[in-house]
Amino acid sequence: MTDDLYIAGCAVWLPPRVPVDDAIAAGDCERALAQSTGMTSVAVAAPDESPPEMAARAARTALRRARLTPDRVSLVLHASVYLQGHHLWSPASYVQRTAVGNDCPAIEIRQASNGAMAALELADAYLAADPARDCALITSGDRMGPPGFDRWRSDPGTVYADGGTALVVSRRSGFAVVRGKHTVSDPELEGIHRAGDPQGVPVPSEQPIVDLEAHKRAYIAAKGRMPTAHRIAAGQKAAVAGALAAAGVKLENIARFSLPHMGFRRIKAGFLAQFDFEPELTTWSWSRTIGHLGAGDPIAGLDHLVGSGAVGPGELCLLVSVGAGFTWSCAVVEIIDRPPWHTTTGRDSAD
Repeated sequence: MTDDLYIAGCAVWLPPRVPVDDAIAAGDCERALAQSTGMTSVAVAAPDESPPEMAARAARTALRRARLTPDRVSLVLHASVYLQGHHLWSPASYVQRTAVGNDCPAIEIRQASNGAMAALELADAYLAADPARDCALITSGDRMGPPGFDRWRSDPGTVYADGGTALVVSRRSGFAVVRGKHTVSDPELEGIHRAGDPQGVPVPSEQPIVDLEAHKRAYIAAKGRMPTAHRIAAGQKAAVAGALAAAGVKLENIARFSLPHMGFRRIKAGFLAQFDFEPELTTWSWSRTIGHLGAGDPIAGLDHLVGSGAVGPGELCLLVSVGAGFTWSCAVVEIIDRPPWHTTTGRDSAD
């Protein structure tokens, strides 16, 4: 057992992808809106597909890739953004029952799109607290669709996808190791995702479809566009700087960047312009075919970079994440070996 936090397995489960042109033809979005994001397709689940089940499918694959038995999993953390299928229900326990089958603690993380990275922070601390604790399973799962959410219009500039992701971290061994991570919080920005809505008893009829743009407009009208943009940029820069410092490396040492699955305009303003790296070094060319997986973007990005061979042994990648609240998290991950499921001809896929 060591103080290092290894990554022993990861996986993504995605439903079929709908081409942007098909979404336009079906009236799901306007051509101008679609073109402004730069997206080419988005993963869309069937109405009866459960978000926790998508997470469990990814989890079963990640655990198989990590070659773990259930008794080695000491913690299950499930991150979600939107409705999980039932009221007063624990999706984390469902993932545990169907993917792991043990009786360790299983907890849901609700930190918006930064949920998986928040879970990574918590898993690291939980495993470090007791040398008998070995591995933790982190999952995400969401279905961002009607009637309450419009994947194209509820948050213009980001196209929301459906799918599940899973990450297995271990104190013993893995194909990669977390060299440094850092999380930053700025609660002064929490109103961006609720401005205009009263605090109190929810009234669903007031907003039958989520409209994050309306919240943002109301918040900016009260707080100002430039001060808000400055706070958001400062939080992202602090998270990146903190992770690099914890790892003892510089930005130029990073081979690849796993970025949130936003539209290109947001990617350019929030990351490319701020940190001066080329889109070819990021997950953008792949993420534009998937859409935003809620809390799962950093896990999906790592799985893609490793599975595609974009990063190999001895190379560093930076996982970048941001969520409403606001919180920002970054992690420097070093690939130390080719994962056992990766081959020169391809890799296995999630169940």
